[in-house]
Amino acid sequence: MTSATHITAGAIAASRRHRLRRRHRLIGLLLAILAAGFALTLMLGQSLTPPGDVIRVLLGQPVEGASFTVGQLRLPRAVLALLAGAGFGMAGAAFQIMLRNPLASPDIIGISSGASAAAVFAIVVLSLDGPLVSVFGVLAGLGVALAIYGLAFRNGVAGARLILVGIAVSSMLDSVISYILSRAPAWDLQEAMRWLTGSLNGARLDQALPLLLSLGVLGLLLLARARDLEALRLGDDMAAALGVRVGRLRIVVIVAAVGMIAVATAVTGPIAFVAFLSGPIAARLLGRDGSLLLPAALVGAVLVLLGDYVGQFLLPGRYPVGVVTGALGAPYLIFLLIRSNRNRGL
Repeated sequence: MTSATHITAGAIAASRRHRLRRRHRLIGLLLAILAAGFALTLMLGQSLTPPGDVIRVLLGQPVEGASFTVGQLRLPRAVLALLAGAGFGMAGAAFQIMLRNPLASPDIIGISSGASAAAVFAIVVLSLDGPLVSVFGVLAGLGVALAIYGLAFRNGVAGARLILVGIAVSSMLDSVISYILSRAPAWDLQEAMRWLTGSLNGARLDQALPLLLSLGVLGLLLLARARDLEALRLGDDMAAALGVRVGRLRIVVIVAAVGMIAVATAVTGPIAFVAFLSGPIAARLLGRDGSLLLPAALVGAVLVLLGDYVGQFLLPGRYPVGVVTGALGAPYLIFLLIRSNRNRGL
């Protein structure tokens, strides 16, 4: 009996080591894809910049032509794509894990719409620009998230109820946006549209600071609670039995995830479906063993970085990154809804 128990324990330990090695390999692969994509966006655009010139620009050395092309155009765009994508991906996965529903991403349940509506209002009605618009967007994203949570709360928060409330709020906010745009002067429309489609046009390196701060503070806060968050997959009662303070955890996750979404949206606009797609893609790659937060952040960074490159150089015409990611995400959303309806027998 003791021997059998020892063999079983050894098999379990070996299985865990195998899953851990597989997880590390796949995370390494995502990092390699991200590094290759980052290098590609710096070297190749409408013209090819040799790797040596790119490295010299990154080291701060003046290089004729490349200092502007790489240092002023490509590098800020690539850095913001990486950071914003990571923020969208991690925050979206946090919502989906917490509510145990792949539809529970910030761009589906109205949080991104709240930030966009506030930004459009600030641009068109209040004639604001620059950082003030971003502040409006961040505060509105947080406010809408708290409003949705409050409206969905009834002896706790059920994932399906929060999603339905969020979709309703999102629809109302989209109507507000449409009304404001219908009365907007032509010169305000271009800036307003950036907040509706998601774009990296006009990216500047100084915009990376708020993204770095949100990832460094709010992202690390989410990663620190990753184990408790994974316990929620078993249900609130089971998580509470394991010692997780479910109510407090939900508040922490909502504030951290919404903060990351709001900051990323303030910089790039609501890049469609990145928060929605990153978690499921990471789950497909890694399975359900271990936290999906870090893998989802890497997937989000890859989606935005490569999506922006595709929209700029691989399609006829130039398209904002939000158009590319929206084209990827919409079919998956339809597939998910059809599968959900079949599983429920509707």
